[in-house]
Amino acid sequence: MNAIHPPVIDVRTRQFEKLLKSFIIFIAVMSIFPMFAISQTQEEHSHTTSSSLIQSQQGALIKAVRDATARYQNVRSAEYDGYHLEFGCVSGSDSGAMGLHYVNDTLVGGGIVDVTRPQIVLYEAQPNGNLKLTGADYLVLAAAWDAKHPGTPPQLMGQIFHYFEAPNRFGLPAFYTLHVWAWKDNPNGAFVNWHPDVSCQSFVGQTTP
Repeated sequence: MNAIHPPVIDVRTRQFEKLLKSFIIFIAVMSIFPMFAISQTQEEHSHTTSSSLIQSQQGALIKAVRDATARYQNVRSAEYDGYHLEFGCVSGSDSGAMGLHYVNDTLVGGGIVDVTRPQIVLYEAQPNGNLKLTGADYLVLAAAWDAKHPGTPPQLMGQIFHYFEAPNRFGLPAFYTLHVWAWKDNPNGAFVNWHPDVSCQSFVGQTTP
């Protein structure tokens, strides 16, 4: 009686099936890489766009401050508009200085953030006795601001104000402030409180440490 043998699977057929499976896996894997590359490109583009937007906003704010304060290159023009020196020359122990604050008390009391109407105009005393315009300082008292905007600090064209608690070196109640170094480049950033290249050395009068 003849034995029944299982059908013989051709060796070439097995090889073809293996190659086919390998090819399918290869196609599946390769299809993932373009998606990853697209995702990576989109993320990089989004980051670049965000950085460009921030730089654009910062540049626009600096320009707006320059436009608002250009007429104060001569300190007498600032005095004519109601600004006067307060706090003497503000100097930091190891942070440079803020310089001279010419303050408009009416604008400070108004509690309004308006790029065209800075509460303070900043100057630096020069060796020849002149004052050089360095920027502007926007300042609002915290109590008045918080009463109308609870939980939301003031900001100007995307720049959030810094908070100074009381008591402080200026003898003021707690306040929010934003320095904009529009007329003297600050290597630490245009919107930080202290300028490492501003000095009180040439100022004759009171210095606030």
